[in-house]
Parts: sequence; structure tokens; C-alpha cells
Amino acid sequence: MSTPVDAERAWQDLQRIRVPQERVYDEIERSAQSDLGSTYFTAAVMWVFLAVTGLDLPTWAFWLVLTAYFAVLGSVAVIYNRRSRIRLHRSRHSWRSFATFVAGMAVTLVTILVSGFVANQLALPFGSLIQATASTGAFLLFVGPANRWAVSALRDRGARVGHQAVS
Repeated sequence: MSTPVDAERAWQDLQRIRVPQERVYDEIERSAQSDLGSTYFTAAVMWVFLAVTGLDLPTWAFWLVLTAYFAVLGSVAVIYNRRSRIRLHRSRHSWRSFATFVAGMAVTLVTILVSGFVANQLALPFGSLIQATASTGAFLLFVGPANRWAVSALRDRGARVGHQAVS
């Protein structure tokens, strides 16, 4: 048995649902493009870590620096995650989010290894500073476009999921 549906009422209900959803996507896109504080802080921490690891440290000091590096990165992640006004449900993250994370790790790792190899082969003075600067620069050049690319699909994906749920 089917219930009669008023088309105008159904359209108004759909608009009432869609407008807040669009605001959520607007906020996520805005924060992906304009919140550079965590990006620059992470880059600064990475630069300091790479510069310090180029020093001739004893083993215990290296592990201490590594532990401090991960502790600072973890606290930055927690602080900036709590500052975010919008949190997506895990089902709203697409494969692009994971791909961006993996590609960022790969780009940063390759840049660290290649710049370290070049600095050692050319016997450059202050090689760790050159390695840190090149790696941090690659990180900063990658993060902005990659975050925008990962977030750009959310609006389309949300519309597709909503359309499939209605059908």
C-alpha cells in the first residue's frame, strides 16, 4: 500500500536536509584550504628533527629525539583535531584520504633519502641542514594540493550517497 506524497512538501524536506549538509562540506573545504597552522608547525618540527638527526648523536640521544618527535607530532594531531569545528564520520572519508596520507609519506621519505644521499656523495658541509630544508620544502609543496584534492571529492560523494539512499 502506498501513501500519497505531496511533491512540494517532499522538496521542502529535501532542501531542509541538504542545506546543513552543504554547510558542513563548505566548512570542511574552507578548513582544508585555510588552516595552515598545523601544516607549518609540522614542517618546522620535521625540519628540527632532520637537522638534529644529522648530528653525530649517541644511540640513546637518537632514540630520545625520535621519541620526542613522535610525541610532539601526536600532540599536534590531537590539538588540531580538537580545534576542528567539524568532524566527519569515518564512513565519509574516501579512499583519497588514505591515498593522500600514503603518498605524502612516500614523497617525504624519498626526498629525505635522496637529499641525504646527494649531500653525502657531494660531501656538502651541513648536509643535514640541506636534507632538512629540501625535505620540508617537498612536504610543504605536497600537503596543500593533496589536502584540497582529498577533500574535493567529499561533496560529490555525499551527494551520491544521499541519492542512493533516496532511490
